[in-house]
Amino acid sequence: MPERAALGFRRPTPREEGYRWPAEWERHEGTWLAWPHDPETWGQVLDEVEDAFTLFAWALGRRETVHVLVTDAAMERRVASRLEAAGVRRAALHRVTTVDSWIRDYGPIVVAKGRGRTRERLALDFTFNAWGGKYPTLEKDDTVPRRLQRVHGLPTRKVGFVLEGGSIEGNGRGTLLTTEQCLLDPNRNPRLVRAEIEAHLREGLGAHHVLWLGEGIAGDDTDGHVDDVTRFVNPTTVVTAVEEDPRDENFAPLRDGLRRLRAMADQDGRPLEIVRLPMPPAVFAPGGKRLPASYANFYVGNGVVVVPTFGHARDAQALRILRRCFPGRDVVGIRCEQVVEGLGALHCLSHQHPA
Repeated sequence: MPERAALGFRRPTPREEGYRWPAEWERHEGTWLAWPHDPETWGQVLDEVEDAFTLFAWALGRRETVHVLVTDAAMERRVASRLEAAGVRRAALHRVTTVDSWIRDYGPIVVAKGRGRTRERLALDFTFNAWGGKYPTLEKDDTVPRRLQRVHGLPTRKVGFVLEGGSIEGNGRGTLLTTEQCLLDPNRNPRLVRAEIEAHLREGLGAHHVLWLGEGIAGDDTDGHVDDVTRFVNPTTVVTAVEEDPRDENFAPLRDGLRRLRAMADQDGRPLEIVRLPMPPAVFAPGGKRLPASYANFYVGNGVVVVPTFGHARDAQALRILRRCFPGRDVVGIRCEQVVEGLGALHCLSHQHPA
């Protein structure tokens, strides 16, 4: 491993200790959510966003614990009352202050080794710089993984490498997807080249096979996170967003992504199986700004897949496709027109805690 790339980890690295990043569909101990409260993010739609969060917690809470971060006692009482009224079965509220709700990107990434009672887990605390320094006030959420340690009790290791959870997608077998637009942007790790970035992913997550897509979707202020574009649904299959209208600004980058995927192989050298997932029609904020609406921003929980929908006929088509991809799991849609005004959706707002 190049010495410069090794600087983010102390030896032995998680890979050298036998850790790997489990796939999202592997069993969870729970899911982390940070209750929405930031007026700069949600503005006039905060009530509707809280309704969506409540539905999200209900869908997940039937089969796993939903760990909800709240800022103070007053929010804790209000959120507990809301969740109880909605019939959320398994919810645990924790007073861990956050600036915003995008826990996918600032929360700890948990890696694991072993099986059953001998399984060990390690929380990796990558650096969060608010998507390349775009939102200085949100950089305070970089401290959340350290403060969460007292809640989940796992050993937590700081990593000197900027990485957001939404920028990577893994199949649990050592293959990882990401985008050039995000991880090669100098606003993340400006002194590292592609090979050194791959070395960090390998040493931290056990990703010995890194696949690079090009760009993300229009309206995405994260510089092209892969979780709006292409997702693994099993170790050998991806769903990838496609735009059929050549006049749409997503047409060319998503077509390029599909072309790249067709030339890719998994960790065993087998071509990826590819399922095309439609894009919703363009969704705009009240002021006319394009929003990053995508059905690919779904979240896989225990026994359930929760999918953002946008009040269009294509919602049903996307749900049908994902039901075929996840046999044995309930596939549930939650309306996210207001949620996406915060420039993200359900996957961005959640983080799995592997069992």
